[in-house]
Amino acid sequence: MAREKSSGKHRMTKRQVSEMLLSLFKSQPERTFSFKDIFRQLDLKTHPAKMLAIDTMEEMAWDDTLAKVSDNSYRLNTEGQVQEGRFIRKANGKNSFVPDGSDKPIFVAERNSMSALTGDRVRVTFMARRARHIREAQVIKIIERAKDTFVGRLRVTHDFAFLVTQEELFTKDILIPKKKLKGGKTDDMAVVRITQWPDEGHKNIVGEVVDILGKQGDNTAEMHAILAQYGLPYKYPKAVEDAAKKISGEITEDDLKGREDFRDVWTCTIDPHDAKDFDDALSIRIAPETSATPATSGTSGKSGNPSSEVYEVGVHIADVSHYVTEGSIIDREAQRRATSIYLVDRTIPMLPEHLCNFVCSLRPDEDKLCYSVIFTLDSEANVKDYRIVHTVIRSNRRYAYEEVQQLLEANGVAEDLSADSSKQKTQNKKSKTPPYEGENAWQLITLDRLAKCLREKRMAGGAMQFEGEELKFDVDKDGKPTRCYFKRSKDANKLIEEFMLLANRTVAEHIGKIKKSPKQKTKTQKPKTFIYRVHDNPDPQKLETLRGFVGRIGLKLSSSSTKGATARALNKLMDEVEGTPRQKLVQTAALRAMMKAKYTTHNIGHFGLAFDYYTHFTSPIRRYPDTMVHRLLTRYQEGGKSANQKYYEEQCEHSSDMEQVAQQAERDSIKYKMVEFMEQHVGEVFDAHISGIQSYGIYCEIDENHCEGLIHLRDLDNDYYEFDEKNYQLVGRRHHRRYQLGDPIRIQVDYADLEKKQLGFIPAPA
Repeated sequence: MAREKSSGKHRMTKRQVSEMLLSLFKSQPERTFSFKDIFRQLDLKTHPAKMLAIDTMEEMAWDDTLAKVSDNSYRLNTEGQVQEGRFIRKANGKNSFVPDGSDKPIFVAERNSMSALTGDRVRVTFMARRARHIREAQVIKIIERAKDTFVGRLRVTHDFAFLVTQEELFTKDILIPKKKLKGGKTDDMAVVRITQWPDEGHKNIVGEVVDILGKQGDNTAEMHAILAQYGLPYKYPKAVEDAAKKISGEITEDDLKGREDFRDVWTCTIDPHDAKDFDDALSIRIAPETSATPATSGTSGKSGNPSSEVYEVGVHIADVSHYVTEGSIIDREAQRRATSIYLVDRTIPMLPEHLCNFVCSLRPDEDKLCYSVIFTLDSEANVKDYRIVHTVIRSNRRYAYEEVQQLLEANGVAEDLSADSSKQKTQNKKSKTPPYEGENAWQLITLDRLAKCLREKRMAGGAMQFEGEELKFDVDKDGKPTRCYFKRSKDANKLIEEFMLLANRTVAEHIGKIKKSPKQKTKTQKPKTFIYRVHDNPDPQKLETLRGFVGRIGLKLSSSSTKGATARALNKLMDEVEGTPRQKLVQTAALRAMMKAKYTTHNIGHFGLAFDYYTHFTSPIRRYPDTMVHRLLTRYQEGGKSANQKYYEEQCEHSSDMEQVAQQAERDSIKYKMVEFMEQHVGEVFDAHISGIQSYGIYCEIDENHCEGLIHLRDLDNDYYEFDEKNYQLVGRRHHRRYQLGDPIRIQVDYADLEKKQLGFIPAPA
C-alpha cells in the first residue's frame, strides 16, 4: 500500500488518498475504522495529510461510499439501494426512514411517503444524490402497518363525516361513511378503525367508528383518547372482571400450608396518600436470637444498645401469582397490558379492581398472603442472612408518605432538603434518642436508619444519584387542575425505595449468581432462566460528547475505564453543579448519555444502581414482569427445571415495549393538564428558565409552577439563529445573542391549545 512521502513537494493528491482509503475499507468491509486506525494503517504522520484524509472520508460518506459511524469513525457502506426499516412521520412533512440495524434517519419527503405512518415497516429505494443535497429515500412498499385505529374529533356534515386526528398524521382527514358513525356527532371524540388505505385506485383513507369516547373537552373523554391513541385499554373486558369477582380472597387452611406466619410481627405499608393498591409492606423486630425487645405499640419504644442489635426486616410482597393462575383469562389480560398506567387523575390498573384494590392489596387489619424476603441485618444494615419464603401477614398500620415524613422530622432524623444533599449527614445534629415521640416511632425510625445505611453503601458502590422530581397536579371533582407543583423524594419515600431495591437485588442474585461448591475449581453450572431489569453502560460516544461539552463550560468529567469509576465521575460532576444555574444544563446533558433500562433474560447488570444483579420482584399488582419473577422463583424452589428462555425473552421485550408506551401516555396526560391549567393565565408574564433547545425554538419552564411551553424561533429577536446542538444553545448570527439550556428568561403566555396539547410562549415585552 502506498505510503505518505516525507517531502512537501511530493505531497499526495486527494485522488491518491481516496484510492488508499477505498482499498483499506474494502480489505476489511465489516470493520469500523477510527481516525487513529486509519492514520496508522496508511502511515499518515503530518497534519496536512491527516486533514486531507478526514476531508476525503467526509466526501466519501456524502457519496454513500462510506458509512459514518461516529464523529471520528467510518466503515464501508455495504447496504444496497433498496432497504427495509421503520418509518417516522412528522406533522411538518419532514418524514424519515430508519434502516434496520441503524439509528441514522434518512429524509423522506411527503410526496415520497405513500401514506406511511410512524412505526410502519416499509421498503424504500434511495434516490440519486443531488449536489449539495441531503440523502433522500422513497417508500416503495408498506410491508406492515403499525396500527389501524386512530383517535380524533368527528366533523359531521350533511353528506360526509370525517375524523380529524389530534396528531395531524394525514394530509387529508379520514373519511367515514354516515352508516359507520355509530351515532357520533360533530366534536365527539372517537376511535376509528381504517377499513381502506389509499392505493392506485383511490386517494382517500376510509374508516369506521369503533367507539365514541365523549365530547371534546370532557375530562374522561380526553383521558380515554390519550390511552386509545397509544392502543392502550381504557376499560376492562367484562369477562375478565367477572372472573376476578369469583375470587373471594378468603384464606383457607390449605393456603397457609408451607407459609411462615408473620401475623404477630409488627408490619406496615407506606404509600401515596391516595393509593389503594398496597403491594408491599415492611415488618421489623429484633432478631429472635437476640435478647433485646423493642416496644411494639404505644407512643414510644425502647431497645438495647443499637450498636449491637441485630434486626429481622421483612419485605412482604402481595402474592398475586397465588390468585392469578398462569394462562387464565385474568392472566392473559394482565400479560397483554403488562403494566398499570398512571395518568394525572386516574390509574388504569393491570389487574381488575377487585384484585388490585381488595383481594391482593395488603390492607391493614386483614390477613394477606405474601411472597417475602426476610433479612437479618446488623445495626449498619449489613445482610447477615436472608430467606425467600411464602408468608401470611397482617398489616398493623397503613401510612401515607407524609405521615412518616412528619414523624421523622419531629424526631430530628430527617434530611434537611434545603441543604446540599451530597454533604448531608445521615442524621440531623438535633436528632433525638430513644424513647422517640410518636406512634410506632421506634420501628419507623429504625427502618429509616437502616435504609440510610443501605443508601450510603449503594452510593459508595457507584450508584448514580440523579434526584428525580415528579410534576403533580391537584384536580377538582371534574378533573380540572387547580394547582401544579413538583414533588421531591423525601426520607419516607427513600425508606421504602431502599428496602425494595435490596429485595430486588437479593432475588436476582439468589437465582443468577451461581455458588460453586468448595470442591469445584470453576463455575460449570449455568444460571436458570430468569428475568432481569438491566441498564447498560452509557454510550461511549455520547459520554465523550458530554466530556467535551462540560470542558467547554469550565467543568471536568474524569476519564474512566470501569463502570464504577464512570458513575463516580458523573456523581462528582453532579455534586459540583448542584444548586447552581448550571445544574439543569449539566443534568440534561448527562441524561442524554444514559441508556434506557429494560427487561431481559440476559443479565448485564444495572449501571444506574451499580448492581451486578437486579430484577423486579416488588410490584406484581402493577407490573407483569414481577408476577413472572414470582412464578419462576416458586418453580425453582420446588425443584423445577430451567424455564424456556425464548418464551420469557419475548415476554420481556413485550413488557419493555409496553412500559415505554405507558410512559408516553402518562406524559401526554401531564401535557394536557399543563395546558388546561395555563388556559387561565394567557397573557400573563412569568419568570422562567430554558429547559430545552431545538432547531425550531426554545422550551421554557415557568419557575412558579413548572409548566413548560415553547417559544418559536419566529418569535425571538430580529436575527437569524443557528442551532448549536453540542452546546445546547441557539446563537444569533448578527447580534450574537445566545439562548442556552438553563438560562433564566422572562416569558409571556401566548396561547394554550388543548386539542394539540401545546403551550406557546413569547419573550416578555421589555
